[in-house]
Amino acid sequence: MDNRIKELRKELGLTQQEFSDRIGVKRNTIAQYESGRNAPIDAVVCLICREFNVNEEWLRTGNGEMFMPKSRNEALFEFVTKIAEGPPDDIRSKLLSVMSRLTEEQWELLDDMAHKLADEVQKEKADSE
Repeated sequence: MDNRIKELRKELGLTQQEFSDRIGVKRNTIAQYESGRNAPIDAVVCLICREFNVNEEWLRTGNGEMFMPKSRNEALFEFVTKIAEGPPDDIRSKLLSVMSRLTEEQWELLDDMAHKLADEVQKEKADSE
């Protein structure tokens, strides 16, 4: 598990101190886990998995994916949060700002346009086959 804790920390772009702060242990404890001198107790494994959305089976055995799949709402929330923390002149920020002010009728129009576009793409794909 020592290599996987270090791999996870590196994937997250965190220092040992930042990683340890997030799960409430000392930095030296993380260093000991990563060196293989100590193994985390079950409670710490659960904390790591919950805090970083890690697949517990991967952390313990190396089997499966590193991270648990995110729900659609979780992915959207993460995306919007990332944009909100970025520069206000970013095109994504501007687009979300405009979208946040759309009326219900405008959303319905966008939905209709998206369906028409999808139909058009499907038609072109069928014609080319």
